[in-house]
This record gives sequence, C-alpha cells and structure tokens, in this order.
Amino acid sequence: MDTSVLIVSFGYLHGEPPAAHITIDLREHFRDPHISPQLRYMTADDEPVRTAVLNTPGITDLVEAAVSAVRAFAAGPSTGPVTVADGCAGGRHRAPVFARTLASRLRQAGFPQVDVRHRDRDKPVVQR
Repeated sequence: MDTSVLIVSFGYLHGEPPAAHITIDLREHFRDPHISPQLRYMTADDEPVRTAVLNTPGITDLVEAAVSAVRAFAAGPSTGPVTVADGCAGGRHRAPVFARTLASRLRQAGFPQVDVRHRDRDKPVVQR
C-alpha cells in the first residue's frame, strides 16, 4: 500500500482531540491503568502498563477494526495520508499502547509508512 498513516495518541483531559480521519475514544469502554496506584505514574513505556491495556477485553478487536478502517480510507479514490487519533483520559496509558499496537498491525498489513506521535504521554499525571 502506498498510503502513509499517522497515529496520534492523546489525552482528552489535556485538550481537544487532534484533527483526524478516524478518532477512537478509549475512555469509557476500556480499563484505565490510572486507577491502579502501582501503574498510575507509569506510562506506555512500561511493560506492566502495556500488559494491562492489551489484556483488556475488546482492545485487540478494536485494533483490528481500526486496521480495517484505515484500509477503507486508503482504498478510497482520494490519495493522501490517513490520520488516526486515539485518546484516553490522560494520554499516558491506554492511548499510547493502542497507538503502538495499531502501528505494528498496520505495518504487518503492508502499510510501509506508519508514524506514531504521543501528544500527551510525557505530561504530568492528571489528578482526578
């Protein structure tokens, strides 16, 4: 596939979602590692966070659905990059893990140019 893909993870508590063709809201339906005191101050860079997110029921199905959605945009008559934005509450746990996993699956699916940006991963933990 010739289409390039940009995936932007973000936290809704840090501002409006970035402009995207596809926006995925992970806040309501997927377990939040923030609720665990052991995981709260970790990020998607830490294995326990990745494990917690990826073991959440439904998350891998959503990744596969997102791959299908990107394929549909890439198959359309217009050319150009496809942008996917995925957000959770603070942007440190669910969204960046999802973004990395989606990027890996898109590369496996034949998309040669997949970039990932984490808008809010390195911001301070939101106290809520």
